[in-house]
Amino acid sequence: MQEDTPAEPRTDRVAVVVNTAARTGARLLPLLEAALRPVADEVTVRAVHGGTQLLDALSAAARSEPDLLVVGGGDGTIGAAAAMVAHTPTTLGVLPLGTANDFARTLEIPTQLAAAVDTLVHGRVVDVDLGRVDGRAYLNVASVGLSVAVTQRLTPGLKRRLGRFAYPAATLAAYRSHRPFAARLELDDGTVLELRDLMQVAIGNGRHYGGGLTVAPHASIDDHLLDVYAVEQGRLLDHVSVARLLRTGHLVEHERVHHVTARRLRLVTDEPLPVNLDGEIAATTPATFEVDRNALHVVVPAGSRAARMDGTPGREGASP
Repeated sequence: MQEDTPAEPRTDRVAVVVNTAARTGARLLPLLEAALRPVADEVTVRAVHGGTQLLDALSAAARSEPDLLVVGGGDGTIGAAAAMVAHTPTTLGVLPLGTANDFARTLEIPTQLAAAVDTLVHGRVVDVDLGRVDGRAYLNVASVGLSVAVTQRLTPGLKRRLGRFAYPAATLAAYRSHRPFAARLELDDGTVLELRDLMQVAIGNGRHYGGGLTVAPHASIDDHLLDVYAVEQGRLLDHVSVARLLRTGHLVEHERVHHVTARRLRLVTDEPLPVNLDGEIAATTPATFEVDRNALHVVVPAGSRAARMDGTPGREGASP
């Protein structure tokens, strides 16, 4: 699909799965009904409350092979649906109902419900990449190191007690107990990086993660490349200076950060370490990461700058 000939989403057969456990899931259903019924021949709506019920509903909806699968939920829900419809004719429609909504942020899908629903009908369809870790799909970022410890400490109880302060509290606790590790990055071009005293390694498929942090200044979800950065352990002031660059992605230019791009790489650590996939600990090193090119059809707003490379070759080369 070329960006100069955008395709509108097909809405002949529409399947809708909304996670009502998400903050605004229940309020969404009347808006969807009003927007989709007039333009679709068939609309099937499944409203479920998280857990295995949610996965079962997504699986049933995907098996029905709709033209458009509309999914309302957070990045975990969207990611599960994306894995199910990858490399099929079904187009994914995203309704961001979670806390971070990083996939929607990357695609510039609005978080306002009415505008997000309008995108389903009046948006355009683009093809985007998925990341894969030993075959398992992810949307945004996979990481090893500090982020895993943060995820383990970010319990529902902590969120209830501290609200928006839960993440910095979990990060501080994880930082205090972090042990540096060594890693070997084996890139698809034959390059091998031997790195020591690391705090974190992140492998980004999309552009945003962690509630709006940026993988790298030029990261894109359709450039057919993974952006990889490794942060060295250092003094507290070093980490403060790196943290200040997380929003823009310019951390990759910091002297304590190594940054490369690759289509495929193998990550080996000095001892097996858990891998965080979009907030879920779901793999262990050593692990192979690769980009699954143009794996997913997805609806974005007509004016979205996302998937600006849709149909074009990816960025070449690696940053030092």
